[in-house]
Formats: sequence, structure tokens, C-alpha cells
Amino acid sequence: MYDAGKIIPGLLIFFALITFPIWYGLATGQDAPAPKIEKPKDADRCIEDTAFMRKEHMQVVMDWRDEVVRDRQRVYVASDGRRFRKSLTGGCLGCHTDKSASCDRCHDYLSVRPYCWECHVVPQGDQ
Repeated sequence: MYDAGKIIPGLLIFFALITFPIWYGLATGQDAPAPKIEKPKDADRCIEDTAFMRKEHMQVVMDWRDEVVRDRQRVYVASDGRRFRKSLTGGCLGCHTDKSASCDRCHDYLSVRPYCWECHVVPQGDQ
């Protein structure tokens, strides 16, 4: 009635096939190389240090959105005291002028589809 002789090997084969990408990646030790982001030509640094921005930039953008829209707070004070306008198109894209060379490279690499452009206008030349 129970065909354990076929079910158990079948489950093991299924498990091996499903987890193959994980095991293969661990065995080879190779990750896909991180994308090279085009840094702004006229800016020496971002609003915060590079490590912080790589990890927290999306939270910063979402916090800015909420603070500007809900609380009318339009100025960001960086950890070193510098002040910036809280704006995607007027702030971030003021330095990162080429959306395809900055935003899109990381978002494509991570398979992330942010909804920024549902409200914001895509900069000219990046459509």
C-alpha cells in the first residue's frame, strides 16, 4: 500500500534538485559580482558614508518620503552636520544624474522593482 521504496528516493532527489543552486554556490564560493555604480563626478561623498548608504539608502528614501509628505520636514541633517534637501529628483538625482548607471544597476542586480517612478518623473534620457 505504501510505496516507501519509491517515495523516499523521490523526495531525496527532489530535495537535491531544489537545493542544488545553494549547494553549488557554497561549493564554488562564487557570487555574482556586485554592480559597479557610477559615482557622481562633482560630489566627493554622499549624504552619509558609503557603507551606510549601501545598507540603508532605501530606508532613508522611505523616511524622507514620509517626513516630507506627512510632516513637511524638507531638510535632512547628516551625521556630520551637513544639510540636504529631502528630494529624490532634486536631491539624489542632483548628484546621481544617470538613473540607469546608478539606481537601475543595483535594482536589476537585486531583482528589486521600487515604485518611486509611479509618482516621480523619470529624468530625461533615462526612459
